[in-house]
Amino acid sequence: MDPSARKIYNANFTAKKYKKFLAELNKGLQNPIAFRVAETPVFLTRDFKDKLINAGNDIVATILQPNFKEFTERAIPAKWKVAGENNHPHFIALDFGVCKDAGGDIVPKLIELQGFPSLYGFQVQIADRFKENFNLGNDWTAYFSGLDKTSYLNLLKKTIIGPYKPDEVVLMDVNAPEQKTAVDFYATQQYIGTPVVSLADLGQEGRQLFYRVNGEKKLIKRIYNRLIFDEIDSDQDIFDKVVDIRKSFDVEWVTHPNWFYRVSKYTMPFLSGDCIPKTEFLHQAKIPADLENYVLKPLFSFAGQGVIIDVKKNDIENIEDPENWILQQKVNYEPVVQAPDGGVKVEIRLLYLWPDGDKKPTLAINLARLSRGKMIGVRYNKDFDWVGGTIAFMKH
Repeated sequence: MDPSARKIYNANFTAKKYKKFLAELNKGLQNPIAFRVAETPVFLTRDFKDKLINAGNDIVATILQPNFKEFTERAIPAKWKVAGENNHPHFIALDFGVCKDAGGDIVPKLIELQGFPSLYGFQVQIADRFKENFNLGNDWTAYFSGLDKTSYLNLLKKTIIGPYKPDEVVLMDVNAPEQKTAVDFYATQQYIGTPVVSLADLGQEGRQLFYRVNGEKKLIKRIYNRLIFDEIDSDQDIFDKVVDIRKSFDVEWVTHPNWFYRVSKYTMPFLSGDCIPKTEFLHQAKIPADLENYVLKPLFSFAGQGVIIDVKKNDIENIEDPENWILQQKVNYEPVVQAPDGGVKVEIRLLYLWPDGDKKPTLAINLARLSRGKMIGVRYNKDFDWVGGTIAFMKH
């Protein structure tokens, strides 16, 4: 982390600036942002930025292998397999913990990865508001690959809308306006014009899907999918009440739901390199003597649900489906961001865009999360400040 930028930022930080920053982020929203936004961005050194990029390149190389779909076929639960899968994910998100290696160097370590969209719209807003409210100079950017705000939004449009009109593409989630990430949905709508709809808003006529605007039917040609099947898994009769989106329709997916499973925790055991913690499928793992240095993760869950942090032998013995779990070496976050009252741990998510027609994904923007709790995430940081969602800036 850049110590000079941190010193200047902290010296100029005031609660009044932070309050104004939050007010501007919430301006025009029906409901306030449903997650905590941190008091500070992260300032990366050029060296650490390069480490992140190289680590990301190594992981993307595995996803680009011609047999990737073949060895991730078991990742997709049979009940959630959706028809009409395409050849690549349109979005890739790689989560890296900021750690210290045996030599004392600050390094990225992969925590998780997903072939699913993240806050591609909101991160533009949070970057703009930080720069405006905290007087960050123009030599800082949140974008990678030589992108700026304009070229980034053009790439986002190319990825999500493609050859269609904005109103022919819908951003869809279960109950979209009620999601914690709804702020991102409406930021995306603001930037690229895609309407926000809920699963129950979809109508069907034969192989066609549509939604309604002021009573008028609008044909859907592409779905920007934000729905995670875990959220509807408890409702056994869900598809008696809404369109069964698992079936074949005359519609394109961005990104297809199957990629949520293919590029996921399931991929971790197939990766190798200095940035990858040792990870094995539980049914294939040789149980180590130092279990305290490992975590158990269910393959088919999200947002940290079901993770066992302090693993004991009986935890492993009690798991009935070990083929659906991974045993992963613990990653120890280093508190590298200096808050006024001490160090804070950091996780950085690299966000890639992969529009149709491109040979490979483009590293585009990032998301960062600050934590003082046992794990990264809202539920582990309820009583702290200088934690929550944010963004990393780098020098041009």
